[in-house]
Amino acid sequence: MHYTIRNTASFLLFLAFIFSCSPSHKVTTSGEVSKWEQQAARVTIIRDDFGVPHVYGKTDADAVFGLLYAQCEDDFNRVERNYLWAIGRLAEAEGKDMLYSDLRARLYMSKEEAIANYEKSPQWLKELCQAFADGINYYLYTHPEVKPKLLTHFEPWMPMYFSEGSIGGDIESVSTDRIKAFYESGKSLGLNKYGDGLVHPALLEEPKGSNGFTISGKHTASGNAMLLINPHTSFFFRGEVHAVSEEGLNAYGAVTWGQFFIYQGFNAKTGWMHTSAYADVIDEFEETIVKQDGKLFYKYGAELRPVTTSQVTLSYKEGDELKQKTFTTYRTHHGPITHQNGDKWVATALMWKPVDALIQSYTRTKKSNLKEFNEMMQLRTNSSNGTVYADADGNIAYYHGNFFPVRDAAFDYTKPVDGSNPKTDWHGLHPLEETIRVINPPNGWIQNCNSTPFTSAGEYSPKKEDYPVYMGQSPENFRGIHAVRLLKKAENLTLDKLIKLAYDPYLPGMEVLIPGLIKAYDAQKPTDPKLKAAIDVLRNWDFAVSKESVAMSLAHFYATNAFKNGSAPKGLGLMDRITYYAQTAPEKERLDLFSQTVTQLEQDFGQWNTPWGEINRYQRINGAIQQPFNDTLPSLPIGMASGNWGALASFGANSYNTKRLYGTSGNSFVAVVEFGDKVKAKTLLAGGESGDPNSPHFDDQAQRYAVVQFKDVAYYREDVEKRATATYHPGEKVNAKK
Repeated sequence: MHYTIRNTASFLLFLAFIFSCSPSHKVTTSGEVSKWEQQAARVTIIRDDFGVPHVYGKTDADAVFGLLYAQCEDDFNRVERNYLWAIGRLAEAEGKDMLYSDLRARLYMSKEEAIANYEKSPQWLKELCQAFADGINYYLYTHPEVKPKLLTHFEPWMPMYFSEGSIGGDIESVSTDRIKAFYESGKSLGLNKYGDGLVHPALLEEPKGSNGFTISGKHTASGNAMLLINPHTSFFFRGEVHAVSEEGLNAYGAVTWGQFFIYQGFNAKTGWMHTSAYADVIDEFEETIVKQDGKLFYKYGAELRPVTTSQVTLSYKEGDELKQKTFTTYRTHHGPITHQNGDKWVATALMWKPVDALIQSYTRTKKSNLKEFNEMMQLRTNSSNGTVYADADGNIAYYHGNFFPVRDAAFDYTKPVDGSNPKTDWHGLHPLEETIRVINPPNGWIQNCNSTPFTSAGEYSPKKEDYPVYMGQSPENFRGIHAVRLLKKAENLTLDKLIKLAYDPYLPGMEVLIPGLIKAYDAQKPTDPKLKAAIDVLRNWDFAVSKESVAMSLAHFYATNAFKNGSAPKGLGLMDRITYYAQTAPEKERLDLFSQTVTQLEQDFGQWNTPWGEINRYQRINGAIQQPFNDTLPSLPIGMASGNWGALASFGANSYNTKRLYGTSGNSFVAVVEFGDKVKAKTLLAGGESGDPNSPHFDDQAQRYAVVQFKDVAYYREDVEKRATATYHPGEKVNAKK
């Protein structure tokens, strides 16, 4: 059913109706303002010399209020967009293309369900959720010049949609294309090449995951444990913040815009780093649908169960018009129906426990030791992530996932299973003790680079045969291989040495690929002198990336051309594909692909021997989420490379109607932390703290990012005050020091 508003009078009446019932348009009362002002008076924000907000509140709720206010100062655009996406209202701001993203959000939770989850939360959590909303609303009240795209009023139930903090969480694995095919046309798109209906990253897509290292005192100069926090996310996806209260909160790190807990970071005693574990925690159940007397049922064992139906009406922008579309949505006990496979409807089950997830995400930031951290992990709602841990007692640990449904090993859950068979159901959750964990291994280090947990601690890694297959399906990757090599040799680490290790330029993927190309050249002996010169550059290469490296330019484009245009069999993963081009691909094909690469570099950059830094660039033009990259505007050379090739310091770059490659993901917020009597840390952001091009902190870390120059963290109040450039309460104008 569609509704279209066409004339101005009707449109204004329609808007009046929508505004009157929408939580995003609410009249602010004097009572609310008075309450906000009283809370703001209990909050102090100190901005340091890099614009990082250090937020001090009397209570945790005060700190949350100030934290959200500060986030809005830095990038309200991203705060609002994250919630438009999470609550399913993005199409109202960005158009019909986002309609099925919105429907996906509503399939998993309605506004009424979000409110119910908020209402059943413990009182302390409700207070934090209210402080979240109040902090944003007070920012909007005191900044009338800021014009939201849609959300002019935030509500305390909104965090229930967005309770974990990872890049998009499990829900982004649910295909909006398949939702559209089913709910718009009743069509089946069949299964993908992986044999399921989920979203999988493209082969050459920059891995959106992370590196996490934790090192015991036996390998550090101080004898204290250390932690590397190295998320690989979209640039500017998280801000750097510090939140402190008189109730024990003192957390520093990266926060996903709009959330009130530090997602990856540390306090005085513990540190935590999340990596994408890629464990199997999402399952598809094929339902056998039966229609009787005009009603829908699904088979479950010997019974027929009614399909739950509900109406969802979504608004979307189309040109200058605001339209609506109403869907009848369907659900079984397995979850919402998300698509169809042949004549079977498919319900997609994933972890959806917003209250517990929010409790786990927030309380994690206040834990003081390994015992307390383990107690928090017993909630088992961190579903999409692994967690790398270190503490001031010298403990190091890794948790490969956290939420694992118990399944019948007779079924292959990497494919859709028969929902009519009760044996395929989830049967509770595995206790924490049954999940894959590594705690204080004798080798003294642990790594995870979105790779297999079975190499996470060298010879002391967990054994694959000790766990159900669905717990440890992540394959090895070149970053994992790289990390293990380095950590085996790491001794007397300092924070600076840990940074150097984390940015080690060696590329193990190229170590495999390039010798196969040189071997083909030597066997074929082509006569082109240009080809010989280019091969000689690669022959003398040490497989390390740098801004000055011509070999890196040749190797990157050769590998990319081979992946896009070569003859590798379908279904090969990235590592196997590189091995194929190194060892199996016809020698003539390898040389033809390389010749095409040399020609491409000449055409695009004037000469084949173009240094990598001339090609691989960092550019931030404005505050837009999608940057309008432009070869004629200033940019910085970057001596990093794709994580696909084994670069620990990932820089995911592509062309955007440009010749040059511009980075959009990879190393974003990075931190190294040392725990002892006092915590010490260094951090680096891609670009800067602010999304406002007029702010001095829009790009004040860009050059530092390009040359890997970390900044010291001001964690303790006396250090923060020494570096203060502005001190104020929310609602006050930010001037000089006071």
